[in-house]
Amino acid sequence: SVSWLEVAEIKLPVEKKSLVQKSTRPFRMQKLTFKEAFFTDQSISRTIVSMKEITSLKELQAINCVLEGKGNWNTKEIARSGQSFVETIMIIKLVIQNFHLFFDLEGMESQINKLKRLTIASSNVFMVPCNLARNFSSLLYLDFHDNLLVNKRLDETICERSWPSLQTLNLSQNSLKSLELTAEYISRLPNLNNLDISQNKFVEIPDECKWPKHLKYLNLSSTQISKVTSCVPKTLEVLDVSGNNLKEFGLQLPSLKELYLTRNQLKTLPGAAPIPNLVSLSVRRNKLTSFSKEEFESFRRMKLLDASDNNFICSCEFLSFVHHKAGLAQVLVGWPDKYVCDSPLAVRGAQVGAVHLSLMECHRSLVVSLICVLVFLVILLLVAVGYKYHMVWYLRMTWAWLQAKRKPKRAPPKDVCYDAFVSYSENDSEWVENTMVRELEQACPPFRLCLHKRDFVPGKWIVDNIIDSIEKSRKTLFVLSEHFVQSEWCKYELDFSHFRLFDENNDAAILILLEPIQSKAIPKRFCKLRKIMNTKTYLEWPAGEQQQQVFWENLKGALKS
Repeated sequence: SVSWLEVAEIKLPVEKKSLVQKSTRPFRMQKLTFKEAFFTDQSISRTIVSMKEITSLKELQAINCVLEGKGNWNTKEIARSGQSFVETIMIIKLVIQNFHLFFDLEGMESQINKLKRLTIASSNVFMVPCNLARNFSSLLYLDFHDNLLVNKRLDETICERSWPSLQTLNLSQNSLKSLELTAEYISRLPNLNNLDISQNKFVEIPDECKWPKHLKYLNLSSTQISKVTSCVPKTLEVLDVSGNNLKEFGLQLPSLKELYLTRNQLKTLPGAAPIPNLVSLSVRRNKLTSFSKEEFESFRRMKLLDASDNNFICSCEFLSFVHHKAGLAQVLVGWPDKYVCDSPLAVRGAQVGAVHLSLMECHRSLVVSLICVLVFLVILLLVAVGYKYHMVWYLRMTWAWLQAKRKPKRAPPKDVCYDAFVSYSENDSEWVENTMVRELEQACPPFRLCLHKRDFVPGKWIVDNIIDSIEKSRKTLFVLSEHFVQSEWCKYELDFSHFRLFDENNDAAILILLEPIQSKAIPKRFCKLRKIMNTKTYLEWPAGEQQQQVFWENLKGALKS
């Protein structure tokens, strides 16, 4: 009455007698399992013949068994014994010494055409002869995972007209390297719906591939691909690309219902528009930090979302969505245990559903932004006030005054090098350099003038140059004009240190007016200069030559005084 018999750790003899000679018929056994059994070519041939007496047997398993031989089976005797009733064969970890010398099992064609499910795993399978493959006419399920199949041998294994009824194929954990060739060979299977080619080292994925027309399930997990392209067929309803290096997913797959993106590098949920019919999505163990209400609701048919084991940033927006979204707990797989905050630091390690941030924490960025805006406005206001009231000029004047205070009040007579330091506008340089300098420096005796263009020390700060030049000069000549008071003083501020001269000795200043100018036109910050212009006599440059001679005599007299 047994329906499943397991035979373990036996060494099958070669016998002519039936293995079931003392059993009561009819047999009811449907499944027979050999574990850690030892076969030879002779004993396995006899066992196949003997098992045909058990007409109820539908499933045969061999796990961790050893076959001593090269496949030299008595195929004629097997064929004469009639048709096998077995529909499912599972062979796991079969050890064959010198497996690369194994025969092609020619003559076994009649024994396999009724087989519906075949699994040969972890058994060093590297090919199936084309003629043999064409006789698996009823096979619906084929599992060759964890073997030695390569692309070159796959061309022989899946040749034209082979496996004609096959619907499910598992080629995971083999040595396939070309996804384009793998897809091309598999496209020879017209009825294939489900394909698992995971854990092969494809690395690269082409832009276009040829696949079976009705393929609905495709497993490309752990194949080391870094992107997905149009190579993936649009007919898919289930796609697994877990365990790769994907940073984004944007394929147009209108029929896709299940998408597995576990253990990748995604930072956001994939877009919903290219996969409008998605029902189940797994983005577990990615680089996801949050997902918004808009992202979640864009998947209108979503029933299951596995976003567990990600490092979530528990922001106020994310927490608000999680706490107030109705029915979220029924959609999220692993909620709430597998959803943990990674930041802020104060809530690291806490479950997302249990975290509640304060109002201050939620609006911290807004508060910081407001403070920054206020600080910026205050600085802007200070700059505007400083510009309006010439604060920069006064600061620089104060700095120059502090420096000047540390110097002696008057330079020793031996350090006086010039009769006069000339302060003038660049726009008046032609008159100064071509008229005044020639007149004074060619006089008898000649006057020594200090001009900033000619006598300033290169590389020295201009304030120090001005102060040193004034201290080494007996007088200071101010060549005043509209250009001087309106442009140069404001633009260059060359003479902002002249206050020392005015503080010590007003008689050292000589004012020359090249053109009529009102003291009111001088900027208010130059109060000393305005005061001097109101109290001192000018030397005005006349238009007539005779008057100019008088002007030069008066100027020379002033320089000598």
